[in-house]
Amino acid sequence: MAGHARYTAVLDACVLYPMALSDALMSLASKGLFAGKWTTRIEDEWIRNLEEQRPDLIGLLTTRRDAMRDAVLDWEVQEASWQALAPSLVLPDPDDVHVLAAAIAGHADCIVTANLKDFPTERVEQFGIEVIHPDDFIVKQLDLDLFAALAAFREMRARWRRPNATPEEFAQAMEKNGLVVTAERLRQALSLL
Repeated sequence: MAGHARYTAVLDACVLYPMALSDALMSLASKGLFAGKWTTRIEDEWIRNLEEQRPDLIGLLTTRRDAMRDAVLDWEVQEASWQALAPSLVLPDPDDVHVLAAAIAGHADCIVTANLKDFPTERVEQFGIEVIHPDDFIVKQLDLDLFAALAAFREMRARWRRPNATPEEFAQAMEKNGLVVTAERLRQALSLL
């Protein structure tokens, strides 16, 4: 598998699970700000966790999964690629080894995760991979190309079931999803949302 010309990020299950956070990442990736990658195992994990929290969604998440796949066409790190690497990797939580293996196999520049402690720098940086919190990652996308990122967020807000949500309500939704700095940056550009 060849590397990607754009900055490549493996998205951990914990950032694909919350709807607003996942939508934000898919929106930015679909605008070409970065190449988003994940595995079917990561998909299975966020779906399983969401169904455990919301049993009313059991069997109903394939539409969301398929929309994510459609938004980021080159999303998949093939199982055979990351499985070959996994046995040689060690992390504090063995259940996270597949994420690091996927990042290596997918030629990723970073892993976007809210679980930073599960990916110690000394274990990950030797592979040239940065581990970054989703709030920091999204802020960096805003810094790299403010207008493209704001356009992605404007389109995201237009897709909401409540398309009449104000830009401030949109920023509040980001904040509720742990994107505190992102929300503040969006508030600075409310007229562009």
